[in-house]
Amino acid sequence: MGKVKGKPGPLARRPDNSAFKQQRLPAWSPMLTANTVLPFFYFMALICLLLGVWLLLTVQNTQEMKLDYTEAETCNKCFEMRKNVSNANETCICTVNFRIDKPFEGDVFFYYGLRNFHQNLRRYMDSRDDGQTVGRKKNLKDPSSYCEPFLKDPSGRPIAPCGAVANSIFNDSFTLRYHYSNGIGEVPLLREGLTWYTDKYIKFRNPTTDNLTLAQVFEGTAPPPYWQKPVYKLDPSNPMNNGFINDDFIVWMREAAFPNFKKLYGILFRNDNPFTKGLPAGNYSIDISYNFPVQYFRGRKEVVLTTVTWFGGQNHFLPIAYLVTSSLILLTAVVLTVVWWKFGKDGKNMKE
Repeated sequence: MGKVKGKPGPLARRPDNSAFKQQRLPAWSPMLTANTVLPFFYFMALICLLLGVWLLLTVQNTQEMKLDYTEAETCNKCFEMRKNVSNANETCICTVNFRIDKPFEGDVFFYYGLRNFHQNLRRYMDSRDDGQTVGRKKNLKDPSSYCEPFLKDPSGRPIAPCGAVANSIFNDSFTLRYHYSNGIGEVPLLREGLTWYTDKYIKFRNPTTDNLTLAQVFEGTAPPPYWQKPVYKLDPSNPMNNGFINDDFIVWMREAAFPNFKKLYGILFRNDNPFTKGLPAGNYSIDISYNFPVQYFRGRKEVVLTTVTWFGGQNHFLPIAYLVTSSLILLTAVVLTVVWWKFGKDGKNMKE
């Protein structure tokens, strides 16, 4: 039967008679046999094993020291003081002593750590105004409603920076000291250059000043309720490290994925003896301005000193993952080899 005039017939919808459209292209269909598959399994098990051992040895070359100071030594009195909200504005200084038996060679990173603090809660993560922290003047005086209940202070002034994330910023400060044979000296820490480049120069910017000081730009705004000083006075020693581009503020605003985390506080400045090669062995102490309360969420606070390699800090997850994968592949290969040897080597035992 021919096609109706003016309407396409069934043959008009047929693909072109080409090798590609008619699926006549040459193809390779591998024959999977025991002689080809089993060596591949053993080879992959060996590769994963070597990678796991190599990464494990690399991780073992890093040095790390964790020091929980929540209630340690004289910090116990500060811990008790912070239980009372009315003491929030009172300063509490404590000291924790420790010893390094083996020198920390190379670059040394100083972290603060929190446990049982859930920065990954959806409501908490949404409680911020990225338009405000990127420097938009409109958002500075009229922040997003996502910041509620940390949107305005009791007098109606907009909070800058607004939201629960900024309000809960970690505000303990540390001074690391080295005990010389004839006295005690401060260990120099670099307190800048702690952030990602994209955070420092793209995601966080101060509003344009237009020949105004930073204090004048933020005039008419209020600091978050739990802050002890406004955002333009976060670093009195360095005017270029204030406002929304303050390194400590930016580090805190990048939320952690897990309830136990650490964030970078400083990097050892190795341009001064005896720290040119790292942290020497000896006695140390940390003077802590104890401000951040952890009783309300049953948390713990710690400081972490660590060195790094090309692989990063001390993290055993990837080496263990490779070793476990190698073991599973090897076990599978052995089982398949036994099955092949017993039932399928000559093909006779595979017949019904």
